[in-house]
Amino acid sequence: MPWSNQNGGGGPWGGGGGGNSGGGGGNNQGGPWGQGPNRPRGGGGGGGNGNGGPPDLEEIIRRSQDRFKRMLPGGFNGGVVAILVLVVLAFIGIQSIYTVQPDERGVELRFGKPKNEVSMPGLHYHFWPIETVEIVKVTEQQQNIGARATSSSAATGVMLTGDQNIVNVQFSVLYTVSDPKSYLFNVDTPAETLQQVSESAMREVVGRRPAQDIFRDNRQAIAADVRSIIQATMDSYGAGISINAVAIEDAAPPREVADAFDEVQRAEQDEDRFVQEANQYANQKLGAARGQAAQIVEEANAYKSRVVNESQGEAQRFISIYDQYQTAPEVTRERMFIETMEQVLKGSNKIIIDEKQGVVPYLPLNEMMRGNTGAAQQGGN
Repeated sequence: MPWSNQNGGGGPWGGGGGGNSGGGGGNNQGGPWGQGPNRPRGGGGGGGNGNGGPPDLEEIIRRSQDRFKRMLPGGFNGGVVAILVLVVLAFIGIQSIYTVQPDERGVELRFGKPKNEVSMPGLHYHFWPIETVEIVKVTEQQQNIGARATSSSAATGVMLTGDQNIVNVQFSVLYTVSDPKSYLFNVDTPAETLQQVSESAMREVVGRRPAQDIFRDNRQAIAADVRSIIQATMDSYGAGISINAVAIEDAAPPREVADAFDEVQRAEQDEDRFVQEANQYANQKLGAARGQAAQIVEEANAYKSRVVNESQGEAQRFISIYDQYQTAPEVTRERMFIETMEQVLKGSNKIIIDEKQGVVPYLPLNEMMRGNTGAAQQGGN
């Protein structure tokens, strides 16, 4: 045909010619537009994979390694060292930061030697591992001492009283840490030391007193004495502990003699009750006797005053009559006679005798008038 290519049979635009172009074979048959037969894209002049398939896995790994080496200074080995250094620095930074809670205090140590400063609540930093920190709770804590005997363990807190009785005392010690540094480093085991000192102090105080004091009569005084001894001993050790209180929770005889001891206690309670009843009866009788004595004394004083006053009145009356008698003896004698006769005849029946007429009838007008007056009052009622 007039547009056929003599060298390869391409189209009028020269496409799809033969030869080695495009990676095709020598006898490729072009279409009317000069393109060769359909084949996968990317096949022209390709590299190792001339068929245009997926990328090689080894090639991807090799390229990734090249990129990683370019990112790390000093190559791959230097990069590993840098990462390890960063990890170590991050670990040291985390270990160097610590927190102290509100109920705690911290004591920092440099090469094992404690610092003078005490870490207060909050976030703190120290140079770990050159420096370390010890945390101590400073709130009130309780140490329980003494326990009853069980089938598997013997009783603790068994003590001998001053009157040779055996008691099992259970008590607790309330304390706070006043000096964290002394608490941590002056005593090896502060809790065990406090327990031993407390038990020893309780034995000492109980051994000086009768059993009745520890059972019910005088526990407060015993607890105060024990607290003083514990505080003095712990201060001598420099333990940094402040004893707040000692509470005696229970005091009882050993289980083997508990029944007999309870019987004795009941007898003592009955004795106390009888004594109280007797004292109450005695106080009642004594009060009544004292009242009667006071009443008699008051009556005697009143009688004394009345008699003295009457005597003084009679004396004054006699003196006044005597003065009048000195002034007018006859008149005074006549008056005294008349007054005396009036007193004598006032309460007796009277008969009047005249020298001339003899017996004169006497009409008691005064008595009759009093009688009529009383009858009239009764009739009016």
